[in-house]
Amino acid sequence: MASIHELISQIPDLELRTRIEVEAAKLSKDKRFGLVFEEHLPECTPLYGMMIKRGSLVSLKTGNINDMYIVTEINGGNATCIKRTSSEICSFPINDLVITAQFGDPIYPYLYSIDNICNAPDSNLWHSLIEADNYHALQLLEYLYSGKVDCIYIDPPYNTGAKDWKYNNNYVDGVDAYRHSKWLSFMERRLKLAKKLLNPKDSVLIVTIDEKEYLHLGMLLEQMFPEARIQMVSITINPSGAKRDQLFSRSDEYAYFILFGSAHVNHPNGAGNEEEVRWWYLRRTDYSSRRGTVKGGTAQFYPIYVDINTMRIIEIGEPLTINQSVNHIKQINGAIAVFPIREDGVEMNWGLKGDSLKKLLDEGMVRVTEGSKNQPYVFRYLSANYKEKIKKGRWAVRGERPDGTKIVVEVEGKITRATTVWQNKLHDAGQYGTSLLRATIGSGKFSFPKSLYAVQDTLSFFVKQKPNALILDFFAGSGTTLHAVNLLNAEDGGNRRCILVTNNEVSESEAKSLAEKGFKPGDEQWEALGIARYVTWPRTVCSILGKDTNGNPLKGNYLGSDIPMADGFRTNAIYFKLGFLDKDKVSLGMQLNELLPILWLKTGAIGQCPVVDLSKQNMLIAVKNRFAILIEESCFTEFSGELDNNPEIQTAFLVTDSDTGYQNMVSHLNVCDTYQLYRDYLDNFRINHGR
Repeated sequence: MASIHELISQIPDLELRTRIEVEAAKLSKDKRFGLVFEEHLPECTPLYGMMIKRGSLVSLKTGNINDMYIVTEINGGNATCIKRTSSEICSFPINDLVITAQFGDPIYPYLYSIDNICNAPDSNLWHSLIEADNYHALQLLEYLYSGKVDCIYIDPPYNTGAKDWKYNNNYVDGVDAYRHSKWLSFMERRLKLAKKLLNPKDSVLIVTIDEKEYLHLGMLLEQMFPEARIQMVSITINPSGAKRDQLFSRSDEYAYFILFGSAHVNHPNGAGNEEEVRWWYLRRTDYSSRRGTVKGGTAQFYPIYVDINTMRIIEIGEPLTINQSVNHIKQINGAIAVFPIREDGVEMNWGLKGDSLKKLLDEGMVRVTEGSKNQPYVFRYLSANYKEKIKKGRWAVRGERPDGTKIVVEVEGKITRATTVWQNKLHDAGQYGTSLLRATIGSGKFSFPKSLYAVQDTLSFFVKQKPNALILDFFAGSGTTLHAVNLLNAEDGGNRRCILVTNNEVSESEAKSLAEKGFKPGDEQWEALGIARYVTWPRTVCSILGKDTNGNPLKGNYLGSDIPMADGFRTNAIYFKLGFLDKDKVSLGMQLNELLPILWLKTGAIGQCPVVDLSKQNMLIAVKNRFAILIEESCFTEFSGELDNNPEIQTAFLVTDSDTGYQNMVSHLNVCDTYQLYRDYLDNFRINHGR
């Protein structure tokens, strides 16, 4: 009902508004079950930097973004507007207005470079930071990487009641009666787009959360991703606990793992140190597997004859019926008949039937050691799947013991099975999040950053075996995810690429201080203190260079790898800001330069993003970037020849209005991917609305 109440509040007729409120109150008493939340009024986004003209939908930079106006006339520095809800005519300075996009409006995004850091000129690996509202950034990323992302890791706002996140450009706090449903509406819209990005055959979505919303989030994930496997992990991030008055101190947070297709947890091994594998006890241990139970049956209670001199199994007897006593069996001279009997006298079952045990015995996979009074000898074995593990290279036979049994080892060390409760001192967010960030970019710039090692471990379980993984974080915060990806690559020589998305919002206190000084969103003084420019990008640059913001070498080593922080990372990154284009100018071919970074990203962000003026060129042959653009259709023959001479180019963009001409040109090109400009771009975003 929240969206209804918000709409009702905009009705100017007091009597009508009151009557509708009464009827709405009656409807709100109806109880529904399951995950029920109000789908709020569509989110609105200010589009700073777009030119205001007649017909533009605008809001006041310092007002409520839902109070929208239509520009009817521009005179000098002022705009005459009509308020949408009341038809009231108003006049405002243009500098006080910003174009506003509503949820569902088609948008035509582009990216322009703010800065870049190139610490590995010989490397094709380039990470990206995109400053943008993450909903619009996800729309763009859907055009670029639909079904191609291996891992999405996000740490969304926790909705704690503090003013730490916005809905429709307003902070949501603890007194907002609709804060939970606003948060769910906010998350659902973004997760719908995120789902389109993930590779359905093998990918993972990771979402961290605290106790305020974990139940709601869990139900939302179950509802949105019925085809996936979902698991939740508890991570200790504050061993001493954060104080909660009259409650338990909070020391952990949660992470949901949503696994698609064949995605699975890659448990770490012993880092190359061979260890003997674990042999299983033959006697069942659980009470439900005792003799005579349905679970054990009668086929797994039988005597095993052991030679008292050699301690070797010489015969496996027949199973006893439920009425047969262990005292009434045949005897073999020089041997003892052993049954699965616990120390307290309870008769159990063996874990294998006699014929299966005999087969493993012949293969040297059954060991005998001394036991106790009721069971004089203890038997251990390797299950029959040992052959498959040896075939795959996980296990290997390293000889025989004197008793003839095989010595079997884990080739890369024993696998450590991670549990759903993580208690690792390196996951301490205070020491390895806040303190690490303070040493890099200074103190007080960001609250509650994640532990670098907690994020690294979280990602490792799914991308350790994917050295070329594409990883996305669209709630980038301080940039811990990119830092962790760089550390992973440094440790194993991987080429994993990371895309960060964050807005450039300032904190509530900073916004108040800036407003008192006369600054507004969009002003350079305001933007300079935003999270992307003030925190995320400086951290990215500093961690790559191995220096703090003052140019001093970072101190210490990365724990677990002993890589000096001062060494930095041999990698590159570029910082983009998302803007919006006029679709008419795009269709007329007037903004190809602005689209170039998008085309670079679409082809894999290989090599440094080209910076060229395409306005007077017939084509672009970007060999180092492995893509090419045909700008003038009449030059196709020359263009085709260039592609034949540069087989490393596997993507071609062809500018043409003719579908027939496009198909004809494609038939003569020997490349993997082709796209028709500007139709491919325009059609994508024309239909990519209302989602």
